[in-house]
Parts: sequence; C-alpha cells; structure tokens
Amino acid sequence: MSVSPGLREVLARRIAGEIILSSKPGATMRKWRELFAVSQISLSEVMRLSSSVISDYESGRRKSPGAKFIRRFVLSLLSIDEQRGSRFIREFAKLTSSPSTAVVDLREFPIPVRVEYLCKAIGGEIVACKEKYIKEVNGYTVIDSLKAVEAYSGSEYLQLFGATTERALIFTNVDGGSLPMMIIRVSSLKPRLVIFHKAMPDEEAIRIAQYEQIPLIYSGTLNLEQLVKTLRKLYRIALRVKLGKRVRPPPNTSA
Repeated sequence: MSVSPGLREVLARRIAGEIILSSKPGATMRKWRELFAVSQISLSEVMRLSSSVISDYESGRRKSPGAKFIRRFVLSLLSIDEQRGSRFIREFAKLTSSPSTAVVDLREFPIPVRVEYLCKAIGGEIVACKEKYIKEVNGYTVIDSLKAVEAYSGSEYLQLFGATTERALIFTNVDGGSLPMMIIRVSSLKPRLVIFHKAMPDEEAIRIAQYEQIPLIYSGTLNLEQLVKTLRKLYRIALRVKLGKRVRPPPNTSA
C-alpha cells in the first residue's frame, strides 16, 4: 500500500527529532526499531552495515550517531514498514487525523525546559523517584485521565506523546490514585515525568513509578485553567529564550 509522501516525511521528522533531542539517542533508536517490529539484523541488511553497529549505538557503546546515520536509520525503518504494507505508517496516519478529546493541551517546547522551572511554576512536589535526576523536558501533554481510559487502546496511546517521549504527562480528572500509572505501566512508551493534578498519588501509583523509574509529581494548587495558562506561559518564555530575548526566570505562579 502506498502512502502520502507528506505523511512519510512527517513521521520521519518526528522519529529523527526525538533521537536527536534525546539524552540517550541509542535507547531512543532501539525504542523506535522495536515499535516498528524490526530486528537489528533486518535493519542492518537494509542499511548495508553490520548488525553490531546498530547494537553498539543502541547500547551506548558507540558515541551518539550523526545526522546522516540517523537519516539512514529512519528511512530504512520506513522502507521496511512500506514493504510490509505500511502497517505502522497507516496507524500513525489514523492517530494524527483523529485527535482525542482526552488531550486537554499538548505542546513541544522550542528549547528544553528545566524540570525545576516546571515544578516551581505549577507548584509541583516530587512524591516518587526523587533520586532519579531528570534535568529537562522537551514538551508536555495535559490529559483528562477518565477520557483517556475511554478513548485509548493499544497504539492509540501514542497520541499522548506528540513529537517526543521526552516530555511530562500531566493527568487531570484523576478518579483513583493509580489509574494513570497503570496506563503507563502497560505501555511500551514511557514519559520522562508524570504529574498528577489535584489528586494525590496513592501507594500503588508510587510503587509503579518507582518500578518504572519515572519521577512522579503532585500539583494541587492550581485549577485546570490556571495550570494550562501557566504551561503556555512557560512555552512563551522558552520561545523568547530561543529567539535570544532576555527574560527573567519563571516565577512561582501557584500563588
């Protein structure tokens, strides 16, 4: 089955961008290869190199790959998927063409935003995996957790991640203190941070967060409108920094 060149390009940019922005590009490469259900051997044959090269990159034994290698890697994954009938590409098209009402707000920061700034802005408190140091995130998604349970199944969970998994998933309208973490537990995609809005995580949520090694944060001072407004303000601040304009550190807007 042929697919739109535009859709293929969008997906290629998404994968390449996440690899480039990742603090562990090899692990991100492995994640996407496994999502496409492609073995190292099959991929190496298309890329015309030894499978040990791919293994070395994914394990971190080699330095971060350059842009040319990442381009070959991504285009080879897409080529293999097209030979198999474009299953993954068609699924991606389905997801991007029908956004769910479960997503309240979703943005990619123009530059990585420090987690300490994010927590300060939303009045966040780390309740699990304090020892797991996460310096920055590249985006955020605010999710209505009850609607997410109704709307998502299997690969549809991909919708929550926008252009990268290097982001904070912020769950609001939480009915039961562990439901969001249970969703994450059964998924192959993992965020950098999870934030519970207006619902204190219970012991089970904390246990899952510790098992997955994902910092879990509680934010209870802002209502939903204030939360989204604050996150968008962080986005504008990041944009100004990227454009070279002077800005003051983001204030604590929880008051």
